[in-house]
Amino acid sequence: MTEPYEPRGVENPRIVDLITTDPEHDEVVLAMLEGRPWTGGEEQLRQLEDKLNAYFGYVLDGFLVRDYPDYEGMPVVIRLDCVADPGPDERSFLGAAAHFSAAHGLRFEVNVVADPFAEKAPWETGCGPAQT
Repeated sequence: MTEPYEPRGVENPRIVDLITTDPEHDEVVLAMLEGRPWTGGEEQLRQLEDKLNAYFGYVLDGFLVRDYPDYEGMPVVIRLDCVADPGPDERSFLGAAAHFSAAHGLRFEVNVVADPFAEKAPWETGCGPAQT
């Protein structure tokens, strides 16, 4: 039996969109993907908050290290890959997320890219978790 497909993106807080490593900085990167433009809408911010809370829980409650023991002790970056620069409402919210991250020993960053879903998964690049 195959697992049902879970779409990636900020709209789906049930999964971590991408886990990889940054060998240059020796960090674990948990990327969340936002392929929609920023509309300033409350629903989009609520979805982002839900996704961030899921990522924080995954890291801070020990699930990342349980799933990937080799990452124990490595710094963790939560990165938001999005298609456009966040607007004022989003920047305010993201600033609070960065502050919360730093208070818990994590780093948070925003990365504006043309298509966040175009980034290859670790198994496609040879980076990240062990290949099977």
